[in-house]
Amino acid sequence: MEKSKEARYYKRLENNAVKCELCPHGCSIKEGGKGICRVRRNIEGSLYAENYGRVSSIAMDPMEKKPLYHYYPGKYILSVGTIGCNFTCDFCQNYHIAQQEAETESVAPRYLLNICRNEEDCIGIAYTYNEPNVWFEYIIETSEIFRQEGLKNVLVSNGYISQEPLKELLQYVDAMNIDVKGFSEKYYREICGGTLRDVQKTVEKAAEKAHIEITTLIVPGHNDSVEEIRGLSSWLAGINPSIPLHLSRYYPQYKMTAPPTPIETVMRLKEVASEHLDYVYVGNIPGEDTNTYCPDCNALLLRRRGGITLEHLDDGICSKCGKEINIIGLD
Repeated sequence: MEKSKEARYYKRLENNAVKCELCPHGCSIKEGGKGICRVRRNIEGSLYAENYGRVSSIAMDPMEKKPLYHYYPGKYILSVGTIGCNFTCDFCQNYHIAQQEAETESVAPRYLLNICRNEEDCIGIAYTYNEPNVWFEYIIETSEIFRQEGLKNVLVSNGYISQEPLKELLQYVDAMNIDVKGFSEKYYREICGGTLRDVQKTVEKAAEKAHIEITTLIVPGHNDSVEEIRGLSSWLAGINPSIPLHLSRYYPQYKMTAPPTPIETVMRLKEVASEHLDYVYVGNIPGEDTNTYCPDCNALLLRRRGGITLEHLDDGICSKCGKEINIIGLD
């Protein structure tokens, strides 16, 4: 199998330079150089994806771990990752593959297909762990194969991708969990190395084509204000108030050494977001309630403890009040 592949979405410039057009960074790369993502290199005036087919991590995960709470609850998804990222988040939880060199092995898409087929409850593949968009060529090829076999493609992404490649990707992606890191351009610029508006465009476009859920890591002193979460949840509600939002507790990692987010902060922000959104969950807090409740009558619909148990939920309808519930793939 090829160890690298000519990249998509770039143009050639003078003096053997190239301009990558995969993500909003639009890196201009001199011959021999790499883009911000560290995996797209200019070789003699052509851009190559050096992580093509290179897998750093592979696991069979519960769908809830992505996290996707409203997409095939209780099912499993084959999760794969590569190396590289087009963000430089100070709190990166997978920095050893996203920001540093890591061991990889060359894996053909049909090998992944066979793994999924051999697991009874595996419904497809998730591109995750590092930023999947920098694996674009391999994901397109693999997604086509999984789609042809009637299996699902899931993306866990920071959403930092240009609109044309996103449009192509969404032809194959069934569900996405998109990290909206915060809700200010300052936070994105100083902590993540990107722009909020470009991520918003991805969320808005993806919501038209696929099931989406949003995750925000609450970092104390940076993106934990009531005003910011109110702004985030209000914007999401303007797209669709039934989009699930996962507010996750930060722990020290990579370059960020601040103490973990106080639990009471996360819970207060959950209340704020719930003023606008039907489904708000908290993560990274062991033992905390992750069940799904009816947004209209508060009936327990789906219990997530010791497996998945349906309660007052019948064919996607709350049996207490008749509210239609945004959950896909219930048995």
